[in-house]
Amino acid sequence: MRLTTKGRYAVSSMLDLAINGESGPVSLAAISKRQEISLSYLEQLFSKLRRADLVSSVRGPGGGYRLSREGADIHVASVIDAVNESIDATQCGGKGGCQNGHNCLTHYLWCDLSDQIHDFLSGISLADLIREREVQKVAQRQNQMASGSDEIEALRFDDNDTRSSRLQP
Repeated sequence: MRLTTKGRYAVSSMLDLAINGESGPVSLAAISKRQEISLSYLEQLFSKLRRADLVSSVRGPGGGYRLSREGADIHVASVIDAVNESIDATQCGGKGGCQNGHNCLTHYLWCDLSDQIHDFLSGISLADLIREREVQKVAQRQNQMASGSDEIEALRFDDNDTRSSRLQP
């Protein structure tokens, strides 16, 4: 089972937009710089996110993207679904026929696991993620690094610290 870069980048960029979009539209160039994602790749992702009505674009000077609704109403699973990503633990893509045209012995186990993961991610909103202390620290560091501030050293910390809380749907 693997979530590809497309799904990871979509979630990261939407979370970046949720964090940095409170004061107005956010440019893809700014997201690209903070998240270290290619601008052309972000354009492809945001085209899909816009079609799924998760973001809206604002044209003109100072334009960019904003969330189409509150962060509490946008869940991680919907972001992953919007970019045509699936979290699938089966080898057959959930289609069956994984063993000479028939379902393998563990097919339904892996299908159930895939459903559980999707349900879990359906219970986590962008607003839930923003409330996480670690997410706030990472966002602050990324914003400082993107602006080239001398205060970067003061923001360094171990990103692998044990989380103080676990996300619960």
